[in-house]
Amino acid sequence: MEFEQPPHFNSLATAVSTLFGNTVTVIRRDRVSGGDINMAYALTLSDGKRIFMKANGRGRVAFFTSEAASLAAIASTGAIGTPQVLCTGFNDGYGSGQGAYSFLLLEFIQSGGRKGDYWETFARELAAMHQADTKAFTSENFGFFQNNFIGSTAQDNTPCGEWVTFFRDHRLSPQLRAASPYLSQGDRRRADRLLDHLDSFLVEPEAPSLLHGDLWSGNVFCGSDGKALLIDPASYVGHAEADIAMTQLFGSFPPAFYSAYREVFPMQAGYEDRRDLYNLYQLLNHLNLFGGSYLGAVRAVLARYAG
Repeated sequence: MEFEQPPHFNSLATAVSTLFGNTVTVIRRDRVSGGDINMAYALTLSDGKRIFMKANGRGRVAFFTSEAASLAAIASTGAIGTPQVLCTGFNDGYGSGQGAYSFLLLEFIQSGGRKGDYWETFARELAAMHQADTKAFTSENFGFFQNNFIGSTAQDNTPCGEWVTFFRDHRLSPQLRAASPYLSQGDRRRADRLLDHLDSFLVEPEAPSLLHGDLWSGNVFCGSDGKALLIDPASYVGHAEADIAMTQLFGSFPPAFYSAYREVFPMQAGYEDRRDLYNLYQLLNHLNLFGGSYLGAVRAVLARYAG
């Protein structure tokens, strides 16, 4: 399995003319709602095509190059839909009075109604992605070939040979350090005990899986064909359970999804006992990004596993 990083351009005009033809320009920009980190636009081109653009400050180009890498990795599995990446780039100005910005161009996907078997099909395709070969994505069993972001938080994907070690050193430990101002002395003691005995709770997967990395309902989009597409990934190679756990953090998907997933990719015994520990990473990230309203949930997980 091979995949290539998308091209990178030094201006939006150059990107559009290179990708669509020398005479093609952007003739209309419409703001699109959604997301709390980047601006989003539907761009109408002079040849009638529409494309989707995410934009942020020029210094945030790593947001887009890393997202493009995650989308390209998912697409390369051939297992599940995701928007086609056109390019990344930066521009010295955007409209009247606006400064330089970085951007990500994607195909524009029209939303549609879900097919009757939407959840079952989505589950089977996700399971197929989780079973895809991962050798192209990391030099070790786990990690990713580049770092990326979970929300606006930098995510360290340094390759590692063991899953439990990766999850401890590159997921929980950095978030716990960042959360230190919120944590009491007792919280910190529990966190230290948890990290010291993490192998008592987590298990190595039967095989590594490419993960979406931020798999909640807001990052699943229904396309015009009535099928699910994955958007806004924070991908890396890990244990598939981490993705499934995330689907249950802010309200679970329907039971039909989990039944269909297990038919294709049976889960290891004891997943339910590990689920909240995987989601501790996500809860800590929300605590660090959005503040103390998530502290109670973090403390509850720490108490459960290291009380």
